[in-house]
Amino acid sequence: MMKNNSLKVQGYKADDIKKLLSSNEAFIVGMRLYIVYKVALGYSSRKLAELHGVSFKQITNWVHRFEKEGIDGLADKKGRGRKASLNDGQLEQLKKLILTESPQKHGYNGEKWTGPAITAWIERTFGVEYKAAQVYNLLDKIGVTFAKRKGFVEK
Repeated sequence: MMKNNSLKVQGYKADDIKKLLSSNEAFIVGMRLYIVYKVALGYSSRKLAELHGVSFKQITNWVHRFEKEGIDGLADKKGRGRKASLNDGQLEQLKKLILTESPQKHGYNGEKWTGPAITAWIERTFGVEYKAAQVYNLLDKIGVTFAKRKGFVEK
């Protein structure tokens, strides 16, 4: 019987690596340029979309932006995407709350903050509705992570 000797990555999860890739602007532009290059060679944009986990429409947009603006057209532009719902002051207030105050002080059960309690506090305080997954992304953005037994702590 043959043993499977496939290469494994130790110490990193695939999602961690994906986050590193998506945080590197040079890689993002390079990957988009590579996809445009493959389109120029005659590869199917639909097959490329499937292979790279992006939409066919996104590849079409990259090709058109490259044709119009060159490599600069492949970089993310400021102001694109959804606007942040909380401003910097509100984010700082949220971080301070989670790290220094008890949820009980604000009328929530439990000694440690939870995602649902944070979601409710944000909606009650700022009038902004977040889904659970969005709250955890927001916490990551402000440098707060969850630690077993301790609750939320600064990274």
